Amino acid sequence: MIAFLTLELHIEAAHSLKDKRQVVRSLKDRLRASFNVSVAELEPSSIWNRATVGVVAVSDSHDYLDGLMKNVERAATRIANNHGAELADSFVEYL
Repeated sequence: MIAFLTLELHIEAAHSLKDKRQVVRSLKDRLRASFNVSVAELEPSSIWNRATVGVVAVSDSHDYLDGLMKNVERAATRIANNHGAELADSFVEYL
């Protein structure tokens, strides 16, 4: 099975594209290191205060993926809050 988590971020503290990239890069690096998942920015745009990040994991257990994605979402919320951003929305798809 494949789990695909989409995270919509609102970055209140970003006043430039550089600020946005710093928050997104930090989120991606920390999630990769902590959970061994694939992370990428989706729909990159020049809007400073919005970002969409995708997280993907593969396993033969649906229960494992469900728990992993919940933990990733909690960690992403904490990381975003520490960098002046907030998790505006998130949803998980299983393929």
